[in-house]
Amino acid sequence: MIKKYGLGALVAGSLAFSAPAAMATEFINVLTGGTSGVYYPLGVALSEIYAEGIDDSRTQVQSTKASVENLNLLQQGRGEIGFALGDSVKDAYEGNADVGFSKPLDKLRAIAAIYPNFIQIAASSASGAVTVTDLVGKSVSVGAAKSGTEVNARKILGALDMTYDDLGKVEYLPFAESVELMKNRQLDATLQSSGLGSAALKDLSATQDVTYVSVPAEVAETLGAPYAAGVIPAGTYPGQDEDIPTLAITNILVTSTDVSDETAYQMTKLLFENLDTMKAAHSAAGAIDIQNAIANSPIPMHPGAEKYYKEQGLM
Repeated sequence: MIKKYGLGALVAGSLAFSAPAAMATEFINVLTGGTSGVYYPLGVALSEIYAEGIDDSRTQVQSTKASVENLNLLQQGRGEIGFALGDSVKDAYEGNADVGFSKPLDKLRAIAAIYPNFIQIAASSASGAVTVTDLVGKSVSVGAAKSGTEVNARKILGALDMTYDDLGKVEYLPFAESVELMKNRQLDATLQSSGLGSAALKDLSATQDVTYVSVPAEVAETLGAPYAAGVIPAGTYPGQDEDIPTLAITNILVTSTDVSDETAYQMTKLLFENLDTMKAAHSAAGAIDIQNAIANSPIPMHPGAEKYYKEQGLM
């Protein structure tokens, strides 16, 4: 049976087929974390870089609960690029249900390994805590539930044969909210996994008498990659006069197979061509180095990113 269409439908159809491809809008949703963390300002910078550098693009920055949520959103096609901790990326690709991934997230692809997160545990000086095992019986915020930070907290305690049951009280709060509780003397410590120079911790250190709690290097040996021994250098925060041994975990910029090769290529290229802009957004970006961008990725590289690295002689 032949269907009859009105003139308006025919005109609309002809316009749809004749519209130039250049008119199509490339939508890029950048998945970050809480606004008081490092992911968010870097995500804002990336969004601006992509809006200017990718033709006909429209960008947006989404504040999330960070790593675990970002990875799930990428798998669902609800984001084009996101920040995530290396161990969360590995857990997502393997489908670690205990962490928050009910099945393997097979669409995930890497853009670049970027800067390291550092486990930063700030405790009130009155609590007397100087190392992780001193947190027994203390009230501790371990980050938003099933966030990358909270996953880090569980793994670190597990490596020391500890669980949340050993803590006096557990709060599942983002960085800024944790700091507010500490200011109000309702919390002994906050564990935060982020780049050095966290705005929330700077605020806390500038207004409260706090101690940065050490994490022994052997914890990194027990956990293995992507965990490594690290240091919070003296002077990173007000009143912090000594180096603090801790753990470091690489952050990864992740995309998905839903993103075209050309867009992934441009996202990778523009990242490394605009590192000064990223550094201006947050000092943690000073550790981003193209020589480390493809090292030990727990997921496959996106073909668009591979193209860029091949052009740079890295693959």
